[in-house]
Amino acid sequence: MDRNAPRTPRFNMPFELGLTVGLGNSKHSWIVCETVRRRINKSLSDLDGTDVYIHGGTVRGVFRELCNAFVRNRRQPSVVQMMQIYRILRSNFTGILQKAGARDPFNARVFLDLCVLASAAADKLVSP
Repeated sequence: MDRNAPRTPRFNMPFELGLTVGLGNSKHSWIVCETVRRRINKSLSDLDGTDVYIHGGTVRGVFRELCNAFVRNRRQPSVVQMMQIYRILRSNFTGILQKAGARDPFNARVFLDLCVLASAAADKLVSP
């Protein structure tokens, strides 16, 4: 809920999910992640029957559920490896912001630099 009057829930993500589902085609698939088990049944009851990935609101939980959602035969990082990459990104984050002259990560250069760093870390940590 938005704390400012009038207290209002934000519905951007459910709206975007609705667009994704509505515009779906055979080229793309989608997943739903949630923090709390069974809450989606109340908040988005039209998704009943959809497998929802419950991450519990933690970084480790998000990585666990991404591993469950994106199973593939080639290079599949473990949760431990993803946590190592995450720590590398966190430890370099401030420097990347400073080099880009940015205040937040919502900047094209910052995003690109984080992607390059994550990819390099994955190349070192995750075997093919």
